[in-house]
Amino acid sequence: MVDSPLVEKRLDQWLATTDRSLSRTVIRKVIDLGGVHVNGRRVRKCSQALKRGDKIELYRDQQPLTPFRLSEEDVLFRDDFLLVVNKPSGVESQPTPSRYKGTLYEALLVFLKDPYRPLDKPELGMVQRLDRETSGAMIFSIHSRCHKPLTEAWQSHRVRKVYHALVRDPGLDDEGEFISLLARNRRTNRMKSVARGGKSAHTRYRVLKRLSGFALVEIQLLTGRMHQIRVHFSEAGAPLLGDKLYGGTCCLGGQEILRTMLHSFRLACDHPVDHKVVEFEAPRPHDFDSLLTRLENNHDDVS
Repeated sequence: MVDSPLVEKRLDQWLATTDRSLSRTVIRKVIDLGGVHVNGRRVRKCSQALKRGDKIELYRDQQPLTPFRLSEEDVLFRDDFLLVVNKPSGVESQPTPSRYKGTLYEALLVFLKDPYRPLDKPELGMVQRLDRETSGAMIFSIHSRCHKPLTEAWQSHRVRKVYHALVRDPGLDDEGEFISLLARNRRTNRMKSVARGGKSAHTRYRVLKRLSGFALVEIQLLTGRMHQIRVHFSEAGAPLLGDKLYGGTCCLGGQEILRTMLHSFRLACDHPVDHKVVEFEAPRPHDFDSLLTRLENNHDDVS
């Protein structure tokens, strides 16, 4: 955070002279992605004029970049209109202020590029996003004809979304649901249920397997709020394993659980062109099933 007297200057110019480790290209990219706040408000204009006393916040990724490359094995379905991939944990879905390289979106642009028409940019459209630590099925439009109807189907909750998660089990009912209003604490970036002023959130679940204080649950997401599954289960006393933000168990038998154990297992919707029902399942990754096996073997040294 910068808090010093400023002379009148463009935002991108001031950042370039203040932090010489950043190139002008990177600065413009970070601004475009919303990674710069002026006086507490996000600014996306490189030409934003600054005045004396302005406070600048610049959000940068401090983690080393590990480029992600998509392979054919990651593709669950592809036709001329849709692409469904099995996203690995640890990869951002799309560029963000904190990470503008090495994202799934960037990898898909490379994967879809026509080698015979290298200057043409693929018609790749974001329909959904998954948190960085969440793995599993993600759907994209790859034709302008289907992006709007697919996005509308997602926003109107006509896409069936099923997740698998490993959670602490305080005595969950075999089946249940959570309905609340969710709001974000801007200071901590945590979501919580509130009495008023939030957005409606609806989650259904059923227990697939109980594991001596833990459980494998299948979750149907009826809305799509930020951190919805994580918040609802945490507030029910059943936080997801590995979820540091919402109080999940992060160690099993002295071994750290390295990520939130949440997997997008199944997506189903009407195809936006021929209107036939299509359904896609993403196999659970090794780290998820490996932890499940350890829980089945009744490791009880948990913290």
